[in-house]
Amino acid sequence: MDALTNPGPLKDIVLYDQEKHVSSAVWDGQERGALRCHEHTSKLSEWKLNAKQIQLVERAGFGYLRRIPAISLDNPLISALVERWRRETNTFHFTVGEMTVTLEDIALLLGLGIDGKPVIGVTYTTCSSVCERYLGLAPDPNYASGGMVKLSWLKEKFSVCPDDAPFEDVEHCTRAYLLYLVGSTIFSTTTGNKVPVMYLPLFEDFDDAGTFAWGAAALAFLYRALGNASVKSQSTICGCLTLLQCWSYYHLNIGRPKLNREPVHDHFPFVLRWKGKQNGPTANRDVVFYRKALDVVKPIDVEWLPYESMDGRFIPEHIRNSLQLGRSKTMLISFDKAERHMPDRCLKQFGLFQGIPEDVPRWIRKSRGVDGGVDLSVKMEAELNEWEMRWDNIVPDDVLGVDEADYMRWYLGITRKIVGRPISLSSEFQRTILNVRDILELAENFPTHDLDLERGNMVSRIISLAQDCLRDQVGVSVGGGETQQQIELGKRMRGKERVRRKGMGKRRKGIDPMEDYGGSEDESQFGPVVEVDQLHLPLSHHADSVYDGSHMYDPVTKVDDMELCDNIPQLPDVQDINKIDGSLLDDTERSLEESKLHEEIGAGNVMIGEEETELPESYGVKKEDKESKGEDGDAAKGVSDVSGEENGNGEEEEEDGTDMGENVAESSSLDRRGDSTLLA
Repeated sequence: MDALTNPGPLKDIVLYDQEKHVSSAVWDGQERGALRCHEHTSKLSEWKLNAKQIQLVERAGFGYLRRIPAISLDNPLISALVERWRRETNTFHFTVGEMTVTLEDIALLLGLGIDGKPVIGVTYTTCSSVCERYLGLAPDPNYASGGMVKLSWLKEKFSVCPDDAPFEDVEHCTRAYLLYLVGSTIFSTTTGNKVPVMYLPLFEDFDDAGTFAWGAAALAFLYRALGNASVKSQSTICGCLTLLQCWSYYHLNIGRPKLNREPVHDHFPFVLRWKGKQNGPTANRDVVFYRKALDVVKPIDVEWLPYESMDGRFIPEHIRNSLQLGRSKTMLISFDKAERHMPDRCLKQFGLFQGIPEDVPRWIRKSRGVDGGVDLSVKMEAELNEWEMRWDNIVPDDVLGVDEADYMRWYLGITRKIVGRPISLSSEFQRTILNVRDILELAENFPTHDLDLERGNMVSRIISLAQDCLRDQVGVSVGGGETQQQIELGKRMRGKERVRRKGMGKRRKGIDPMEDYGGSEDESQFGPVVEVDQLHLPLSHHADSVYDGSHMYDPVTKVDDMELCDNIPQLPDVQDINKIDGSLLDDTERSLEESKLHEEIGAGNVMIGEEETELPESYGVKKEDKESKGEDGDAAKGVSDVSGEENGNGEEEEEDGTDMGENVAESSSLDRRGDSTLLA
């Protein structure tokens, strides 16, 4: 099926949460704009670490993360990537297949350990006791909230540690720095400026802290953040966005900056490659730009193995020895967050052929953040057991008999092919309305005299359906300037009709037009005036008409519908509304007068040219009616007031109010000239 009409998935066996995904909202025309990206690395450079602190940071496993400077985030690029992320598979769904950030990526880009103990422990709902124990100082209530402490408090109290400070104070300042480091980078939250204190106990022993799989925890945190941000109701994203952005730079030739290369940029970790000065102007790109680029990404735009060209001599041995875990189907853990790592869906990122992957078991992500003092390892026993088996679940590299053509046929049936509409909703809507109008015009002009009763009723039904469709789309602009002129002309004609009919009613009954008001003023002898695209055109009752083989008749009144259609005044071709004078309306009204003159109870005067002429006495016009001309202004005012009450809607009343004012003035002028004859 064409992706322009159905972007997928054609089968919901994999992407079963499509209705909640942001791509559904984008397809429906609901743009949320760029996400607010929460990463707080701008003030990391204000921390002044002495030699003792740097040594402790390296022992804790964060020596490389410390060296990564703040990198300017491209919020629109990150937002467009989020639109491609699927939390059902923890992968990006591109046109070329699935891709994801793997354990190998986080090890090479950030230099964090991906093998070791899971990052999990005890949760806290207050900060005082844990901060007092591990930092030697408790924050004021203004700097703490639940189990979180403000980053600004950590920097204010611990960012400078004297060289001659006692070793206990050095440990306190270093733990505060580590908490600030993880809270502003790999575990940044949407709170904006807070970090949970639950990480502090893991920094009690710096050597033991180095045995945790901080890289796996950071990836679990990022997966969860991407999944949350991909829900259409969300507007923010957190986690290590520097990792996400640099992963995109390495793997996709989209939004990649052109930097002045320096030898230091090839050093480890590989994120440093994208830290430098732009050698050209920075393009101002928005989410739509990146979305369109990702919708048409081609294999040539993808770097499946971007690190092959990097100098491996700088990779630490303990990182190099653990890179095989990049192909491990396992569970990533970061305290209460557990996310599946599924490299079997992205084997091209490891130089392997991609076959149809196994089905993904559905799992519900539950927040396990409970009362303080609870050890989460008890509640996450199954996830912890899966992590313990990580080395036993490496995807083999001897895949045989894989047909990637079969994979792509399967993949195109289960994925979301495109996110943005190639043609905007407004353009599609306008095109649909124009087509319906063409159908209506063809049906109304279709010769029916040679049709039998059944086919004639079918034509009548087509006309009715087209009219109903247009009637449901009141207020939709379909054509720019031309349509606006027709709208204005329709309003002026309708206003004149209302004023004259009220004036005629007053002459006929000799009473105030505000009295004895009944029915809609929009009803004419040709049927109700229905607003189609704000253009008021009289529509005949085709829905209830009966075709007898040559004409359409109303089943109740037996009025010949063909005769009525012949008498409907046609709107002029497109022209400047300001240049339309009374002559156009005079011609229309004159044709109406001639066709219905024998039914009319007219005013005493009819305008011919610029002079006034009395009608013959045979028409039963009383001489006293000549005096009613002076009262037409009051009648017009009454009609305007009634129209305001009839609207019952503040906006529509305001929209029509100006036009009605002009119509009243013009109609009064016409009445004074005697051109006020219109059928009631």
